[in-house]
Amino acid sequence: QVHLVESGGGLVQPGGSLRLSCAASGTFYRVNNMGWYRQAPGKQRELVATITNDFTTYYGESVKGRFTISRDNAKNTVYLQMNRLKAEDTAIYYCNGYVIPDLRKDGGDYWGQGTQVTVSS
Repeated sequence: QVHLVESGGGLVQPGGSLRLSCAASGTFYRVNNMGWYRQAPGKQRELVATITNDFTTYYGESVKGRFTISRDNAKNTVYLQMNRLKAEDTAIYYCNGYVIPDLRKDGGDYWGQGTQVTVSS
């Protein structure tokens, strides 16, 4: 069984920074793409950033230049460094990973439980 566990959310003032982490655990062959999504109250879940296992990144327009996604393949962990945070970044942030259980099976999407990020003075 595979689990994705996020950490690092919290309350921060506008203009501040936070770093989210998400570690994949369990028994599997490899984690391919990993990413972060967020969902604010009353809104649909939106893509924040993704990263492939050869470190190609993609960012949503609203976070470009402020957020940085990275990963440590040895630790099966993805990070999201969030700088110059704004009130509109307030949301639950979810980690996503496409996990290959083993070479005989198709992969699938796994999600973390979510971590709350609140930007407020």
